[in-house]
Amino acid sequence: MLPHPEFAAMLLADGRLPVGGHTQSSGLEPALLGGLEPRDVPSLVATRLRTVVLVDAATAVVARHRTLAGLPLDDLQLAWAARTPSEVVRAASIAVGRGQRRLAQRLWPGSAAASALAPMPAPARPVAVGAMAAAAGLDGARTARLVAYDDVQSLCAAALKLCPLDPVETTEWLLHAGPGIEEVVAAVAHLTEPDGIPAPSAPLLEQWQHAHPTHPRRLFSA
Repeated sequence: MLPHPEFAAMLLADGRLPVGGHTQSSGLEPALLGGLEPRDVPSLVATRLRTVVLVDAATAVVARHRTLAGLPLDDLQLAWAARTPSEVVRAASIAVGRGQRRLAQRLWPGSAAASALAPMPAPARPVAVGAMAAAAGLDGARTARLVAYDDVQSLCAAALKLCPLDPVETTEWLLHAGPGIEEVVAAVAHLTEPDGIPAPSAPLLEQWQHAHPTHPRRLFSA
């Protein structure tokens, strides 16, 4: 028996989900090592929502639709990769996507999601999340909100390990990100085709990410 969609959304947005998401800082550690000041983290959150997160949320929404329609996800992954030009960012997403694929096969065996992900040994994170959203009964809006919230909460959780902050401050960041998250939802919840996925760019974020893997002092993989 599938859980209620709202419960499933809370499950999939939990930072303790055993898929490797705890190794990600949503680009915060690369940004801080690149010179971003902690006081400017809310601006980083807003920028990610307009760029990286917008692409990922749109990809997940389309993945959900294609999974329910019984369509393959390979071309969708290519569309996501074309909008994610950094191989470092793609590799970080795929590392978590593999864990999401395993989780989908364990929680929803025999489902359309498990079948859609089975031929994909290395799905990107939003592709796998979108497939799981289909299995969990989430609609397009809930799927987009899940992806956007997960990115922001991962960044806020990482901030407590990387910066001398009061936990109340990061909670405030997350709550203040609500309107930006809803803007993402409104922009992508209706999408059904890969061609409709937006293609914004964030060159500085990508530059920080590229320098990150070889940095001698890091806690997160991305």
